[in-house]
Amino acid sequence: MQCLNRSVSLPLARQLLARHLSTKLFVGGLSYDTNETVLKDAFGKYGEIIEAVKVICHRVYGESKGYGFVQFSSEAAASTALKEMDGQLLDDRNIRVHYAHKWS
Repeated sequence: MQCLNRSVSLPLARQLLARHLSTKLFVGGLSYDTNETVLKDAFGKYGEIIEAVKVICHRVYGESKGYGFVQFSSEAAASTALKEMDGQLLDDRNIRVHYAHKWS
């Protein structure tokens, strides 16, 4: 049985994963009053959003946890949104924008 060379396959897997995830952004530091409509309006001007914008809420209390996700139709739109929105004010809070990880 032949084993895979991890030094070759792991970087390739990371590249493929990064390419897929480079359209999905994590948005942190949201005001607890920020809802999905506000988030979509703020990010929608940078390109087509292909997946429902999600503000993550506590499952029992229904209150925002202060972060959410936005997925764009293209890497270029996501990249522009990340550069333009990271550190900007949204609902009187400075937000942080990063590429989302695979478990988000």
